Amino acid sequence: MTLNPTIARVTDRIRARSAAARGSYLARMEQAVAKGPARSHLTCGNQAHAYAAMGADKEALAAARAPHIGIVTAYNDMLSAHQPFERYPDLIRDAARKAGATAQVAGGVPAMCDGVTQGQPGMELSLFSRDVIALAAGVAMSHNTFDAALYLGVCDKIVPGLIIAAATFGHVPSVFVPAGPMTSGLTNDEKSRVRNAYAEGKASREELMAAEMASYHGPGTCTFYGTANTNQMLMEFMGLHLPGASFVNPGTPLREALTTAAVERAARITALGNDFRPVGEILDERAYVNGIVGLMATGGSTNLVLHLPAMARASGVILDLQDFAEISEAVPLMAKVYPNGLADVNHFHAAGGLQFLINELLDAGLLHEDAKTVAGDGLAPYRNEATLEEGRLGWRPGPRTTLNDKILRPAGEGFAASGGLKLLSGNLGRGVIKVSAVAPERHVVEAPARVFHDQEAVKRAFKAGEFTSDVVVVVRFQGPSANGMPELHSLTPTLSVLQDRGLKVALVTDGRMSGASGKVPAAIHVAPEAAKGGPLARLRDGDLVRVDAVAGTLGVLAPDFDSRAPVVADLSANSFGIGRELFEVFRQQVGSADTGAGVVV
Repeated sequence: MTLNPTIARVTDRIRARSAAARGSYLARMEQAVAKGPARSHLTCGNQAHAYAAMGADKEALAAARAPHIGIVTAYNDMLSAHQPFERYPDLIRDAARKAGATAQVAGGVPAMCDGVTQGQPGMELSLFSRDVIALAAGVAMSHNTFDAALYLGVCDKIVPGLIIAAATFGHVPSVFVPAGPMTSGLTNDEKSRVRNAYAEGKASREELMAAEMASYHGPGTCTFYGTANTNQMLMEFMGLHLPGASFVNPGTPLREALTTAAVERAARITALGNDFRPVGEILDERAYVNGIVGLMATGGSTNLVLHLPAMARASGVILDLQDFAEISEAVPLMAKVYPNGLADVNHFHAAGGLQFLINELLDAGLLHEDAKTVAGDGLAPYRNEATLEEGRLGWRPGPRTTLNDKILRPAGEGFAASGGLKLLSGNLGRGVIKVSAVAPERHVVEAPARVFHDQEAVKRAFKAGEFTSDVVVVVRFQGPSANGMPELHSLTPTLSVLQDRGLKVALVTDGRMSGASGKVPAAIHVAPEAAKGGPLARLRDGDLVRVDAVAGTLGVLAPDFDSRAPVVADLSANSFGIGRELFEVFRQQVGSADTGAGVVV
């Protein structure tokens, strides 16, 4: 199938834009590869320290003839998605021995749960944790003893941080190993209903707690299509998971077989064998374009519009918001998964899942089939789904027809003609809006602004009954340098209630909204941010603001707007408490949202 002209044009533009950075990156990786397997350059003392506790594996490690695999793990048992990783190291070491290799835990990285910190001060560390994870993984890999790496991570900032680290050590073959989603519990739609009722005072805290506990009830990723599950989709579209690995539930025989197979594959693609696949070669412009295509086809989390540019920069690839917007226009929305539908990721997987999507998108010329992957030649292996028959892992052709057209549809019969992500620009700055779950009649909102400096002030105004007419709620000083760019997810019930009352409502912010947000139009990631003197700092209550996802504009209709002095907020309270004082250097050094809000790249 001929590559879609928009996908080809955007890819060529990214390649040209990135030529200098990518060329320099590849040259550095080639120099690292030319030095040969890392352990050959370690002294006997270096190696003795590394292998001292390895028991029966010592002899194989000292001989340096068998592949040695480093495990970088984000295990903790506060994240339900990461709790299954507790027993992975033993499984991996055993699988490595059977494959003629050895494996060690190279190091752990922090992994915070946004579900715990939503609306709390700790959320101001969330985005920065991505860069901390990259740094921590860099420390783990700096021992320079590994022929390949396995990265164990799932959730919001963890996978992007691990990708940044893997790209930095791009001369090392790397396989990403998922844990899978928890089984289905209370429906996401019912959970949302109870949240909205609680926001209106129509449900008790006990009822809210019961609904939340029934939704998040066991090991595995949360079942809605938020950032964590969007990450898992990306790893498959970008060729870093084994085919069909993303959405297999934890604790199942198939999950364990896929983990074992990931170890075997990592052992086969080192420089010691005949199929050397350093991850830096995989992470090229084709991989990132394929990831963006997957993001649009599935209606994935807007957080990846922040993470993908940062991930790409680590491998010398420069992405721009315009790339996302143009790919979105070319790619149909093919999936309806909560919050863009009633299904959860288990229903999505059962309906055909990623293999159905990849088949359809490849046949439509919307993916780079020749992109390099950990699985083999090009993206073709990802057409196949993983199976377990009589205890043996195998792959068979993935579904070519949807098993539920309310959840998954073919490329030619999508739920919408585009992926639903729009670039907005105008005299209020540059940002994005996700409209895949927003009703068409709400794609344009023009209303007076109510300006706030934090989400708690919005909720207080709501409880005081101050929202009685159409409104654009502006929450500014929420950007990366102001307070670490926390998600404003706790505003979702409040804004949804106002919309359900018949008001036209939109949110405009230099902050983030969660991948779990949906039906209220939200112009997010607006840059330059207010803390840097961006246009949002000049807005006043009552200004007529227009959020237009059809024309792609974000503006204010005020004749004196350009001549106003920007408001300067007292942000000192953001600098202390719950660890925030440790991140002052991050707030000072962070880049703008439209380039990925990065600190280390």
